[in-house]
Amino acid sequence: MIIYPAIDIRQGRVVRLLYGDPNLESVYGYDPVAMAKKWQAAGAEWVHIVNLDGTLGAETTIFDTVRQIADLGLSVQFAGGLRNFDAAQQAIDAGAERVVFGTLLVKQPELAADAVQKFGAERVVVALDAKGGQVATHGWQEKSTWSPIELGQRLAADGIRHALYTDVDKDGDLSGVNVESTAALADATGLQVIASGGVAKLEDIRVLKATGKIAGVIIGRALYAGVFSLEEVFEALK
Repeated sequence: MIIYPAIDIRQGRVVRLLYGDPNLESVYGYDPVAMAKKWQAAGAEWVHIVNLDGTLGAETTIFDTVRQIADLGLSVQFAGGLRNFDAAQQAIDAGAERVVFGTLLVKQPELAADAVQKFGAERVVVALDAKGGQVATHGWQEKSTWSPIELGQRLAADGIRHALYTDVDKDGDLSGVNVESTAALADATGLQVIASGGVAKLEDIRVLKATGKIAGVIIGRALYAGVFSLEEVFEALK
């Protein structure tokens, strides 16, 4: 199970949003590259970078930051505002190992096969962000008509292999990860599911691993708030 420390970037700062609400922001640093170095020193091989400005609709790009972090030798999973294939290609050209599509493939799932053909199945991740049981889009500000399982099955049939699952109702509040829903999504779709949202204690990570169905977990606020260290996470997985 891969551990992805999250680095959410907004206006150049490292931040966390509560429930994806841009008005509920906590700032944890002003140098994303330094933060990546910190996680790398603690044992991380991957980081999950989110361009929050892009997620929330701004034209801001952070590909220079992606390049600097990839140059450290870290594998970068990049998300945020990839509303077309050109933007995804720019992220890959900057060094991202994987790109996460949310709104684009939720709104136009027929593009999934094209994404796989263009970038390769190992580089493409689809964000299945659940809000009230439906997949959310546009930085979680809107909801689609799909359930995560329905959309996951549709996308898997078109060659998608990796999915990121966030329970938006838990994101950033340290209330505990939704293990049942995450495992059910993996079971029903056959996707390699990365869990995100709500990781609150080391036991959450142990439980996710124990299912044998979760490919990875993204950890944000719990690390930044000092609930546990990244070193403790890796120790817990031994």
